[in-house]
Amino acid sequence: MYQEFQRGQMFFEAKDYAGAARVLAPVVEQEPGNRASVELLGRAYFHSAQLRRAEETFRALVELDPGNAWAHEALARTLERQNRGAEAAPFRALARAMGVDPADGTEMSVTAGDLVG
Repeated sequence: MYQEFQRGQMFFEAKDYAGAARVLAPVVEQEPGNRASVELLGRAYFHSAQLRRAEETFRALVELDPGNAWAHEALARTLERQNRGAEAAPFRALARAMGVDPADGTEMSVTAGDLVG
């Protein structure tokens, strides 16, 4: 699984976000508790404008790691991109309370760790 994660990461770094999502989706399906894989899949969906899938994935990440401020920010940004600001507000407030500044535009950087091999 780690090799597939790395392959997905290479697609992501090459800005082939849809390709990264195709590689990472089976990884997350097999290891749904792997936070790094879930995060990267959510980012790939977000950047490839698959916003419903990004939302589902970031919700899963928030559930896996409720103390992950970045996950709350990512979910808020995804909801805002779908013109659902009222739904995004509580997640944005939690992210701010945990010390994360609101994201500018669509840039999202990796912060999760915990690769399970």
